[in-house]
Amino acid sequence: MTATATLRRRHAAGGLALGPVNSVSLRDQAYARIKDAIANTDIYTERQPLRLDERELMQALGVSRTPVREALSILEQQGFVKTVPRRGIFIVRKSKREIIEMIQMWAALESMSARLATLHAPDAEIGKLRHLFDSFQSSPPAEHLDEYSDANIAFHQMIIRLGGSRLIEEATRNLFLHVRAIRRATISQNNRAARSIIDHLKIIEALERRDTELAERLTRQHTLDLAAHVDRYCDFLD
Repeated sequence: MTATATLRRRHAAGGLALGPVNSVSLRDQAYARIKDAIANTDIYTERQPLRLDERELMQALGVSRTPVREALSILEQQGFVKTVPRRGIFIVRKSKREIIEMIQMWAALESMSARLATLHAPDAEIGKLRHLFDSFQSSPPAEHLDEYSDANIAFHQMIIRLGGSRLIEEATRNLFLHVRAIRRATISQNNRAARSIIDHLKIIEALERRDTELAERLTRQHTLDLAAHVDRYCDFLD
């Protein structure tokens, strides 16, 4: 490309030097898959450090070292992994105080999403929340903890989505990894599954009635109850 052509391209792009858009890079694909794998790991159920091996990641993803290292660098900047000199790269576990603060932030954002959902979400979309728990009406959630845990997490994700705020969705995206892991780690404790489904059904009823204040309050309190549980019982986070 000539210098004149380059200047024309920069002028057309508002002064930015832009090249052609390529397909998703290997780095981005590696980043997405490693992050998804971390999100699906029960990082708070084991005491042992969770070390990531570059060679194993390269083999599993079928890529060279460079995209893996670039992906891990991004994940480290975002606080999902950390490099320990002479030891390697490890998945980050948050402290109890950090987890409580993350849950409190989630409570604020999810309760606002519930409020917005009563104002804007279609009836059909709100109705889908009930179907998440259809299989637990005839038998207690405690008898199907893995399945209920998945439904529980999907419920909270769906409320965020029903709110329709892209900014809230973006703000909760990185919080979600740790909040989901804590929900999984605590759902079997102190009969939380049975109490959880009762709370969920009350929230769904408030959303269906378009009771804005009640839906917001119930959603916020439900998540703050998780923060209180973590504070009282989750000594493994200290």
